[in-house]
Amino acid sequence: MRVRAESLKRFCERVFQKMGISEEDARITAAVLVAADLRGIDSHGVARLRRYVNGLRDGMIVACPQVRVMTETPVTALIDAGAGLGQPISRRAMQKAIQKAQALGAGFVTVRNSNHYGIAGYYAMMALEHDCIGISMTNASVLVVPTFGRDAMLGTNPISVAAPAGQEWPFVLDMATSTVPRGKLEVYDRLEKPLPLGWATDETGIPTTDTGRVLKNFRDKKKGSGGLLPLGGAGELLGGHKGYGLALMVEILCAILSGSAYADLVYPKTPDGKPLPSNVGHFFGAWRVDAFRPVEEFKAAMDDLQRRFKNAPRAEGQTRIYIHGEKEYEEAERRSREGIPLNPKVAADLRALGEEMGVEYAGHPSQHPRVRQGCCRGPR
Repeated sequence: MRVRAESLKRFCERVFQKMGISEEDARITAAVLVAADLRGIDSHGVARLRRYVNGLRDGMIVACPQVRVMTETPVTALIDAGAGLGQPISRRAMQKAIQKAQALGAGFVTVRNSNHYGIAGYYAMMALEHDCIGISMTNASVLVVPTFGRDAMLGTNPISVAAPAGQEWPFVLDMATSTVPRGKLEVYDRLEKPLPLGWATDETGIPTTDTGRVLKNFRDKKKGSGGLLPLGGAGELLGGHKGYGLALMVEILCAILSGSAYADLVYPKTPDGKPLPSNVGHFFGAWRVDAFRPVEEFKAAMDDLQRRFKNAPRAEGQTRIYIHGEKEYEEAERRSREGIPLNPKVAADLRALGEEMGVEYAGHPSQHPRVRQGCCRGPR
């Protein structure tokens, strides 16, 4: 089934408001979730809605947080998110970083005591309309084993960098420092597909293709239960130690610098297993391009850089060389026209969540008479 992006946003907004979230924060959070789906990053889209609802119900996420600016200079700031939703505080922190960059050329903001913030690229891309380069990072729940380790000790710890261009799409790198994010495994599980070898390990630290086994180990959260592999895979032969190093760098900038929880200290629980605020940390930065060189010169060079790669000789059997962010921009255009495709399990979960909350489900056929299950063309 394909559903209009605006309908999904309204549905998510109403669900968040039913949980006591303010209208503005509900709007921001819904926008970030649907932005992920539009860009084809289904692992971080509306499929995550129940996770946030459960966090609010459990008290791990505070509906009306007390947000405080702890320290601030002309170019930096540290914000305590009060254990609220990660999306609203992250948008505001990035706005503050951009404002500082506009005033002085660069701005950096860290956030502590936060929660999952969605796709990292959303915040880095905020800088583009201001002719700035943006950067966004976050640490996360423990899912990744260190190189030569057996226990998960790190999050997927994504990094996103966005840079404006002229006639070409902006450059948008949005990557986990693990081989894949957990959400990608959940997508494979919904599709009942085995994992590619090299994505994750079993309890012994040996790579496995058993999707259900890896996800069960994540749910059990026992010591020695394996996890995702760092970017580059197991060992050092293909550079797994480099992905491990990038993940540690994110921990330093997001958690150590801000005073958040780090490594296996995030998402703590009481002795009887009750979840406590996750105390996740984020890092945001913006650089004004014209603090270095004229914007038009920079954008022209960005266009030339991209075209040099796109026009380079292609490997046998390949028809195109992509620039980071290009696939996602094209997918967003397509899904804006045709609607967002929802996996049947995700659609069923959203429908059930709507019934629980007394909110009409966004994918009700009467709301989308031109959208049909299995049809490749949606509303225009």
